[in-house]
Order: sequence, then structure tokens, then C-alpha cells
Amino acid sequence: MEEWIIWMMEQFGYLGVYALMAIENLFPPIPSEVILPLSGFMSVRTDLTVTAVVIYATSGSLTGSLLLYGIGMSISKHKLEEWVDRYGKYLRLTKKDVNKTFQWFENYGYWAVFFCRMLPLVRSFISFPAGMARFSLIPFLFLTFSGSLIWNTALIYTGVVLEDSWRDIMHYMKVYSIWTYGIITAVAFLTIWWMRKGKGVRLWR
Repeated sequence: MEEWIIWMMEQFGYLGVYALMAIENLFPPIPSEVILPLSGFMSVRTDLTVTAVVIYATSGSLTGSLLLYGIGMSISKHKLEEWVDRYGKYLRLTKKDVNKTFQWFENYGYWAVFFCRMLPLVRSFISFPAGMARFSLIPFLFLTFSGSLIWNTALIYTGVVLEDSWRDIMHYMKVYSIWTYGIITAVAFLTIWWMRKGKGVRLWR
């Protein structure tokens, strides 16, 4: 994958960085943890500038996020309620639960959209529920841009500082990702357990 990422940057320069980050938001198996430090390293060894790399990378993140947001918007609350009516009994979900979930996102969505942009895997998918919950577009753009800018800048400058040793960051990012995935998995299992105990979204009381 590294060879392909390097080829994209060598062939298309800033547009390659933009495209890679847009794709990364739609297909998480292409990790920003590789793209961004490598982009920083390339800015040292080529005529790419760090500032421009940050701008194009963040623009790509915003584009990919908007696409997922739009897909989420295409799924109406009514359709979700129909799905819950049909299959929700297997997960002990009801229309009331759907309403409470939407209400939760309305209350805490600002924090979720911003901070999730700095979490592996989740950063790609947070745009989808934001669209489904009809999260306001302007705040969504601002929070997505801000969170992405922080994440992108940090990893790009890591690549600049480490230069030839940019791969060293991969070990630490892997540990960070493992902990993040572990926490997500634990929360998911706990949520399912609470649901099966009939206490699911009662957590939002």
C-alpha cells in the first residue's frame, strides 16, 4: 500500500494527497495513519510544501465526510423506524429508542463530530449518523474541518520531523488504534448486553 500511496503523490502531487484523504474517509482500510506521515515526509523530499499538503489533506477529508453525510441524509428517520419495526425486536429496539438516539445526537452531536475526527475508524463513519440525524450542515462542516485539521496537521508534521524514520510513528499509531478499537468493541458489547437486559437506551433517561 505504501508504494501505491507514494505513486499517487509522485504522479498527482497535491491532488494525489486530496484524493487519498477523500478515499480514506470512505474506505477506512486506506489509513490516514500511513497517508499523512508519508505526506509530511514527501514534503521534505519533494517540492510539495507542508502548508499546502495540510490544506489539500484537510480538503480531502472534508469531501469524503460530506459524501458520507449525504448518504446518511438520504436515509430518513421514517425509513429507520420502518426497519426497527421489522427487525428491531431482535435487538430489543423500538421507535422510542430511535427518537431518543436522534435526541442524543442533537444534544451531544457537536462533541461527537469534532472528537471522533481524531479517532481511527470512527473518524470515517461519524459523518453517516450525523447525516441521518439531520445534523446542521454548517456546524458539521466547521467541526469536521476543525477536527480533521488538528489530526492531519499533527500526523503530517510528525512525518516532517521524523523524515526517513517516519515509519516509526506506525508503531505508536497501531497501539493507539488497538486501544481505540478495544474501547469501541467493549462499548458495543456493553450496549448489546444492556439492550438484552431490557435497559438499552434507558441510559439516556
